[in-house]
Parts: sequence; structure tokens; C-alpha cells
Amino acid sequence: MKILQITAQGLPLFKQELEINFYALQRVGEDDKEILFKLSTKPSVYLHAANAFIGINASGKTSVLKTIQLALSIVKNEPINHVDAKTILGGTDKAVFRICFYDANQNVCCLETEMTSKRTKAGDFVYSIVNEKLWEKPIDTTPSKKALMDFSKMEPSAIRNENEIFLPDDVSFIIAHNKRTKDSLDLCSLISYTNVNVLPFSEDIPLEVVAFLDPTIEKLCFEQTENKTFIHLKFKGEDELILNNAMDLEQYLSSGTIKGIIAFSMVKEALQSGGYLLVDEIENHFNKEIVTTLIRFFMDSKLNKKGGTLIFTTHYPELLDEYDRNDGIHIVRNRNGITVENLSNILKRNDIKKSDAYQSGFLEGTTPAYEAYMRLKKSLA
Repeated sequence: MKILQITAQGLPLFKQELEINFYALQRVGEDDKEILFKLSTKPSVYLHAANAFIGINASGKTSVLKTIQLALSIVKNEPINHVDAKTILGGTDKAVFRICFYDANQNVCCLETEMTSKRTKAGDFVYSIVNEKLWEKPIDTTPSKKALMDFSKMEPSAIRNENEIFLPDDVSFIIAHNKRTKDSLDLCSLISYTNVNVLPFSEDIPLEVVAFLDPTIEKLCFEQTENKTFIHLKFKGEDELILNNAMDLEQYLSSGTIKGIIAFSMVKEALQSGGYLLVDEIENHFNKEIVTTLIRFFMDSKLNKKGGTLIFTTHYPELLDEYDRNDGIHIVRNRNGITVENLSNILKRNDIKKSDAYQSGFLEGTTPAYEAYMRLKKSLA
């Protein structure tokens, strides 16, 4: 399963309908094919392997990433109330997600899911699906890329039945489609690790990963004994250490090394399965070279043969210069509500240096307000 487009309406934090496209909007040249994933020939459709969302502090980048995570979780058959990203729904009376995807039967599908919330006695919100529809069409019957997401003249192939009492009211009925087509979506998320840096697993870590992040480490592995996990850590020229708690690694390894181990383990999984990896503030704890290496792995069509997809947020405009194209970049702003705009709608030319355009204020809303800067300067004086 490959996601083509996500739209969302009724989210309290967003100013208007959110629309995010994961396929190439601009013309694809021969050189571009090395960094994109080819989905189909007729029509010619390519997917972005690395999708960037950039904005200043408090622009809403994490909220956008949570919206994407919730959409992916819905088509992955996860109960909405079990997904951390459900908080993006707030106390909405009505939120509608339209998720367009390419399935294992070479169909373009559109899942429309309408959700509502109810407050419990404890003050929490519980969410349920009240309406749902699914459209399907063979991709080779679509006359052009522009018509890819157009289902306006089609009847739904399936409608959620209120009598389907076997289905929990917070689980999408896409589960039936996925079973029929034997389709699935692999999802890894580093959102919860943005401010937490503890290894979440107890399996051996490839030495290549460890050596890339910290060449002074000679050995880092886990040992399971009588339901207990021991961590073996050895630096070059020093005695081996044996730890019994992953949190103790913070005393010996840098934050960047720990996050890198987590990140590159998930990168490997996403590349091997053709799945999705979500990373919030990708530069957090990393130097630029590590970040660009991670992005380039996904953009390497020879390495990323199954179309693994990286979706990340960042504050750093320098990372935008890793992109030869504009349509894999999204500008996030917050002006009395979050908005997301594809860079290709603003910059028509790919040869303009993206970091300069971002930092100069040409894109509007991408630099701190001058008035706020002057007030801060005055207060410091």
C-alpha cells in the first residue's frame, strides 16, 4: 500500500482543509527518476521517498505529522482510540479524512472516514467513526495524473454498514479491503522520541550503525538471561561494561548516538518493507551530515527499491538544499490556524537555492516577525 494523498477537514488547530500530496506534482525528468519511486507507467506516477515539512517554532509541524500518523493508522486498521496521534482531533464534532492510496491490486482507492468525539466523565475524549465510504478504480484506466484523485463521477464500491456490529466503532472498515487484497502498511514513528532518548528494544544493533555514529564503540549488544536483559558495551582500549537498564546507556553514549541507533534501525525496517518512517525535528541530537545521510538513503532508488517513505519535520532550511525538486517540500505556517503549502506552488523554478528563499522571508511566514525581534532585543537591553 502506498499513500498518494491525505486531506483532512474539521481539525480544530487547522485554519482550513489540509491537503498533502505524496506523489510528484512537477514534471519528472530523467535525473529525477533516481530520487523518486516509480509507482506506475500509465499514467506516469512517481512518489517522493523523502517528504519535508519545515516551519518556524510553533508553526504546527508536529500537529501536521500527527495528522499524517493518524491517517496512516486508520488505513493500517489500528483503533483510533489506541493511537497517540488521536489528540489532533481535539473535541471535534466532525472531522473527515480522505485518504487516497494505491493498493496491492494496482487500484487507486479513496477512503473517506468521518469521525466524531464524545467526552467521558473523566474529561477525556473518545472517538468513533460515524460514516465511511470507499472508492476504487484501476490505475491504468486513469487518463492522466491530474485525474488520479478524482472520484466525483463514481459510486462508492463500499459503504460502512451500521449493522456491522462485529466491527469496533473506532476501527475503519478498510480492514475488509486489506484482507481481501492481502494489503498492508508498515509504519514506524519517532514522534514519541523527540524529547525522550532511551533505546526501546533489546535486540542486537548492527555494528555498521554503531561505528557510523560513534567509531570508539567496539561492542554493543544485548543478552537475554532468565527474563532479564543485559547490555554489553565496550569501547576500544577499555574493559567491557555490563548494564542491566537501557537508561544507563545515557551515562556512556551521547544523545545523538542513542537517537541514531533508534533512527537507523527504523530506517532499515522501512527500506526493507517499503513502509513509512515519521520523524519529528529530524535534526534534534544530530549533526547535519547524519541527517543528510538519513535523507539520502531514502532518495537512493538503488537502495530504496521498495519505496520506503520518510516523512519528517525540521527547523533547518539548509536541509532543503538536499532537494533538487520543490514538490517534496511543504511550508508550515500558523496564522490564526495551521496551514500547509507545497513549495512547488510558491517557487516555480527548481534551480533557486531553497534555503536562501526560506531565510530571506520571500516565502512569507518563515522567519520570526521583525516586531517580535525588536521587542526581545529591547527587553534584553
